[in-house]
Amino acid sequence: MQTELLKVTGMTCDGCTSTVTHALEKAPGVSDVKVSLSAGEATVQYDERITSSDRLKSAVIGAGYGVEGTSGAHSHQSKGGCCS
Repeated sequence: MQTELLKVTGMTCDGCTSTVTHALEKAPGVSDVKVSLSAGEATVQYDERITSSDRLKSAVIGAGYGVEGTSGAHSHQSKGGCCS
């Protein structure tokens, strides 16, 4: 098992943390997710044989949020989160 700490951008409320949590929980191989609105972080435990850090980041981006340290235009909040 691996643990990944993702710096998530664009979260503004508890609904946002819920959306990010559910997006990460849907990724194959994920066993535990903890998302902190105040810290702007998601801590994810996953099986590295089944998924990867990049897939976790893609799940967050696909949910409409950004991940610091991700290259490319899709690293920033793309859909405005849940509050827009």
